[in-house]
Amino acid sequence: MGILSDLFHKIFPASHPANETDPASAQPSTAPGNAAPVASEATHPPVDIDAVLTELQSRNPQRLNWKTSIVDLMKLVGIDSSLENRKALAKELGYTGDTNDSAAMNIWLHRQVMQRMAANGGKLPAGLV
Repeated sequence: MGILSDLFHKIFPASHPANETDPASAQPSTAPGNAAPVASEATHPPVDIDAVLTELQSRNPQRLNWKTSIVDLMKLVGIDSSLENRKALAKELGYTGDTNDSAAMNIWLHRQVMQRMAANGGKLPAGLV
């Protein structure tokens, strides 16, 4: 199981199809807002990612901004956010940029994770996909 799968298991309900498939294989949409959920919305309504993560934030003593930071998102759900782990996530998701440019990699990672959550049945606030 990869880092993205770990992240999905912390956010999506255990019975959600996002936890039954490889989220890394769900391709993000090319246009914002056009990510098609893998699961049928009739049987599995979209997961309100904002509500889930806001609830986690309310129980966390740290002030974390998961909406803009991959590091904070990983910390919020209890995943190691070290540079080594983020480089592993970048490799898992097919990052082709320079992993030594952590700022560019982090921006790319955050965007990819948001898009893949949307592609796997996550409902995100406007502007995050």
